[in-house]
Amino acid sequence: MESTTLAPSTQLPPDDVAAIDELGQTYRAFREELGKVIIGQEQVIEQLAISLFARGHALLMGVPGLAKTLLISSVARTFHLSFNRIQFTPDLMPADITGTDIIQESGVGGRREFEFVKGPVFANIVLADEINRAPAKTQSAMLEAMQENKVTVLGQTYTLQPPFFVLATQNPIEQEGTYPLPEAQLDRFMFLIEVGYPTAEEEKRIARETTGTQQADLNRLLDGEKVIAFQQLVRRVPVPDHLYEYAVRLVRKTRPDQPESPNWIKECVGWGAGPRAVQYLILGAKSRAALRGAYMASLEDLEAVASPVLTHRVITNFAAESQGMTSKKIVERLLKDMRNEG
Repeated sequence: MESTTLAPSTQLPPDDVAAIDELGQTYRAFREELGKVIIGQEQVIEQLAISLFARGHALLMGVPGLAKTLLISSVARTFHLSFNRIQFTPDLMPADITGTDIIQESGVGGRREFEFVKGPVFANIVLADEINRAPAKTQSAMLEAMQENKVTVLGQTYTLQPPFFVLATQNPIEQEGTYPLPEAQLDRFMFLIEVGYPTAEEEKRIARETTGTQQADLNRLLDGEKVIAFQQLVRRVPVPDHLYEYAVRLVRKTRPDQPESPNWIKECVGWGAGPRAVQYLILGAKSRAALRGAYMASLEDLEAVASPVLTHRVITNFAAESQGMTSKKIVERLLKDMRNEG
């Protein structure tokens, strides 16, 4: 493996070093604030923070009752940012998300004019709750917003103010009345974050600490301007050349039609990850490094974000399902193979 030494021109300037120290302190305060209302789920909180400061959207997957919605609303409460929640249902229409034109009297000679009324997508943090409960036409209303930070309604384009962050939840077990997210929409999410059950000790704490009368007050840590400054800082974190090569090799191995992909991938993967996965691996590694107070992304950072970046981008086939090979297991095996290659 190549040396991780960077050229002097790629070293962080002193101002950025100080800013990363500040970001690390802010991140520790962020975890402490969320710890007042969320018990456990340290990895979920870290992955959410990585997405936020890498300017990416996140999809949280987990069974009901694991505090996914509470976690997202609590994240919004720790920032001076606007927050809207959209409950996705089978009868939800695109205009219910983006907004629509309504006829208003202008007050001048009784004339009537169209006036655009903004929908709930016009917020800094948007919670798309149970996103897979709405049909594809409604889900697609989120696509332009997530990719372009704007929405188009009746030919008029409206810009969404940064920072803009979509956090969606999805229930993996209730298949009746759900509409699977298209691959193109899944690809818009930087991370698929799996929310698991708490440990026995954490569950006991949940029972003790959440059934009383007192509710925790969360301190607001950052405003939108500071969030944007930290997002720009994350993009300036240096990455050694061998990490770019590693990210490209890893993603290309997920594609069954590539000569470098192993035979077992060709047998159990129908479709591999696209170029956006490489971008998010690098951005995720940069963000994780900065949050942990490091001044350069490392292989450990990249490996840590590989599963949430790749799991929803690797589409298994029937052969994989018959062998019990999930997308997550495939990514884990690929990482193990890459380590063994040296």
